[in-house]
Amino acid sequence: MRRLELLRIEHRDLDGAIGALIGTGASDQMQVARLKKRKLRLRDEIALLEDALIPDIIA
Repeated sequence: MRRLELLRIEHRDLDGAIGALIGTGASDQMQVARLKKRKLRLRDEIALLEDALIPDIIA
């Protein structure tokens, strides 16, 4: 699924951006918080899409 791959790429890119901001030492804490929040929303959306791809097995 293309959407899932794009979300994973964006999630990974945000991780790099957050690390870069923190690594500069002069990071804007509000910007870091916004990026982390976006990253969490992406993680949740990725989880929903992955769950939709895996069929439920009733035991």
